Amino acid sequence: MGLAGFHFHDLRRTDNTLAAASGASTRELMHRQGHATMRAALIYQHATGERDREIAQAMDRGIAGSARRRP
Repeated sequence: MGLAGFHFHDLRRTDNTLAAASGASTRELMHRQGHATMRAALIYQHATGERDREIAQAMDRGIAGSARRRP
């Protein structure tokens, strides 16, 4: 492709990371990538700061909702 420092596997990592962030399960990621093992699927999946914030916000909402339901 002529892009310095860019590799084909970068596309696979990006695809897997975006699919995971959209809510795909590990099994779904494995199917999309053609991986037979969870280890292989995880090699191409990376955490993102945005997803980390979404997880933390969802946890906050769950904790706040639980506190409101207590008598």
